[in-house]
Amino acid sequence: MENLALAFNVVMPLFLMMALGYCIRLLKLGDEATFKKMNNIVFRVFLPILLFHNVISTDLSTAFNGPLLLTAVCFVIAEFALCMIFVPLLEKENRRRGVLVQGIMRSNFVIFGLPVLVSLCGENSNTGAVSLVIAVVVPMFNAFSVIALEVYRGGKLNFWKIAKSVASNPLILSSLLGIVLLALGVKLPEVIEKPLSDLADVATPLALVILGAEFSFRQVKSCLRQLVLGVTGRLIVMPLIFLTIAILLGFRGEELIALMVMLAAPPAVSSFTMAQQMEGDSELAGGLVVFGSLFAVLTMFVWIFALKSLMLI
Repeated sequence: MENLALAFNVVMPLFLMMALGYCIRLLKLGDEATFKKMNNIVFRVFLPILLFHNVISTDLSTAFNGPLLLTAVCFVIAEFALCMIFVPLLEKENRRRGVLVQGIMRSNFVIFGLPVLVSLCGENSNTGAVSLVIAVVVPMFNAFSVIALEVYRGGKLNFWKIAKSVASNPLILSSLLGIVLLALGVKLPEVIEKPLSDLADVATPLALVILGAEFSFRQVKSCLRQLVLGVTGRLIVMPLIFLTIAILLGFRGEELIALMVMLAAPPAVSSFTMAQQMEGDSELAGGLVVFGSLFAVLTMFVWIFALKSLMLI
């Protein structure tokens, strides 16, 4: 029951924020054009600040774990490759192909990573290692998502256009800037760090509220098969494949927890925002976030319970 309560307490606040957005829509406190403009602001301002702040706040002196970092990077590349191979075989509509690739490959590691680790291992756990993995993996998630959405946006495949889209993505630019400053040992003055921290705290709640405001349950029937495919791939298939590999490679304890969260967390909230900005099926992307987060309460409990029962974490 303790593990179930943990998973519930991590995921349920996300739903309450989405529910607030949905209520705002029902009360007609904003129209569709307003929500789209707010979504654009979140994508170009708040989420980049969140990613930059997460990276620049990492303590490299206690964070570097070469085997864990290399394994996480290889897993993300392998996930993307598998999705790009199998999703086009299972879905024929391009606008949904890109959304499914990013929905299955890209997890909500930013929100789930540190809270789950601290909840399972205590306040003295090595959060620095997880922070560094997040700092490296999240830009990869964003880059691969841009590539997938750009490839399936339609029209003739243009590698220069894809490269330009990746290079100009605000989430990628902010993460890379954070990595550069972190590598150079640059410390932000308090007068800058404090407002950045406050704005970073706003990003996820605001993104979730807007997601709830733009989501329509009437659209679920039109993409039910894709929702089942995406949620199953994100929460069950990917963790099953790569956690098995991680265990065989000898990962245990905090390292395995970090990989578990990266692999088993629901689709990233920003995947909805990015899909909308890049002409993907944003309704499907929103549905993947909503239902992925819902079923993650159950699947995260199963993964935690299974790994604890096998005394691997």
